[in-house]
Amino acid sequence: MMDVKPLLLAALVAAVAAPVLAAPSVVPAPAPAAPRAAMERQEVRAQLAPRRYTTVAAEVGAKISRIAVTEGGSFRAGQTLISLDCSLQQAQREKAKAMLSAAEHTYNANRRLEELRSIGKVELEVSEAEVGKAKAELAYGAAVIGKCSVQAPFSGRVTEQKVREQQYVQPGQALLEIIDDSALELEFIVPSRWLAWLKPGYAFQVAIDETGKTYPAKVQRIGARVDPVSQSVKLSAAIDGRFPDLIAGMSGRVALNPPTGK
Repeated sequence: MMDVKPLLLAALVAAVAAPVLAAPSVVPAPAPAAPRAAMERQEVRAQLAPRRYTTVAAEVGAKISRIAVTEGGSFRAGQTLISLDCSLQQAQREKAKAMLSAAEHTYNANRRLEELRSIGKVELEVSEAEVGKAKAELAYGAAVIGKCSVQAPFSGRVTEQKVREQQYVQPGQALLEIIDDSALELEFIVPSRWLAWLKPGYAFQVAIDETGKTYPAKVQRIGARVDPVSQSVKLSAAIDGRFPDLIAGMSGRVALNPPTGK
């Protein structure tokens, strides 16, 4: 009689293996492509910069008698920032006044003499020219005296003081670095392809590292030139509001999100 145990064992193994052999190979389905907006979203570094800034320089050679606003100090438009000792220039102006007075007296006398036919017309014209020359010298002296007081071109703060009181300065020498901190701007660089949707007036948030806070901002201007190598463009945005804790030079992160489908 045939032993059926080996036959049953073989049948059982075949029954178990058959579904495994018959099952098709499973290939993992590809992950859905991320939206383009999500792929392009990135943090962009930005820096706070003043809207207006300049270097105040001396226009005449003189000794500094007083510095009204020191480094870090605030000032108003038209306020005197630095006063120069212009005693020499004032003396020259007084000399010009005296020369003008003498020239006018000579001209008036020559005019009366010319009426009496006592001098020639040339002498009268020369004396008249001397009056004009003296007036020009006086005007020049007044202009120089006006340069002895350095006025603030706008309201703001002093970021760097380059000179000290009692120091002699030359014409053109830098005195103060000043900024207008009434409106701070953000400067940052973004991919040029974002220009398809990023326009002036676009609102966003910026996280400033130094304060640990987030502030509202709006795009103000777009750079006039795209860098052809990096395919990027410079943007300028303004902080939307007045925040005393913000100072020029601070930096932070902005996240600009392209609209879906762009």
